[in-house]
Amino acid sequence: MLQRRLLWEDHGPNPDILRPALDPLCKQIAILSAQIQAYEKQILQVADKDFPETQALRTVPGVGALTALSFVLTLEDPARFRKSRDVGSYLGLVPEQSQSGASAPQLGISKAGDNYLRKLLVGSAQYILGPLGPETELRRWGCELSKRGGPNAKKRAVVAVARKLAVLLHRLWVDQVAYQPFRSTAAAQTAA
Repeated sequence: MLQRRLLWEDHGPNPDILRPALDPLCKQIAILSAQIQAYEKQILQVADKDFPETQALRTVPGVGALTALSFVLTLEDPARFRKSRDVGSYLGLVPEQSQSGASAPQLGISKAGDNYLRKLLVGSAQYILGPLGPETELRRWGCELSKRGGPNAKKRAVVAVARKLAVLLHRLWVDQVAYQPFRSTAAAQTAA
């Protein structure tokens, strides 16, 4: 009881008692934050200077310099793929298949290809589907997909958005055009 009174005043913890324990932690967090910002700046400089093709990829919300640079460096040449849809399977973002007779169970993704880039694309997809993601066709499609299905529908939707994002990034890289969040709406306006 006495110890509780030392740590807690009327309205919460006593900051003077906690300060010796928290000050070194706060200093470490500040140092790490500064280092992370310096590395992010270096990555951005490399992307801008040595790989200008990443600028078109970075127009997609949720895709930063690291993801765009990893995408370009992993695929190396956009002409490697006849169709942009092939990129999803190259990166292991397609479901495995195991058909036996009339049974075709739904399995997890194949996880072929580059593990790091796959994680970055899944992280971008989570941002797109998350509360901070801007309203786009891709987000709407992913949200509709996550509403269907059972308990794993959200996970499947994230992977599906990551696969579609990989296809989109490849298309943007090939065409070197800026991302349009509502492509079908823009196409309808140009047709009218």
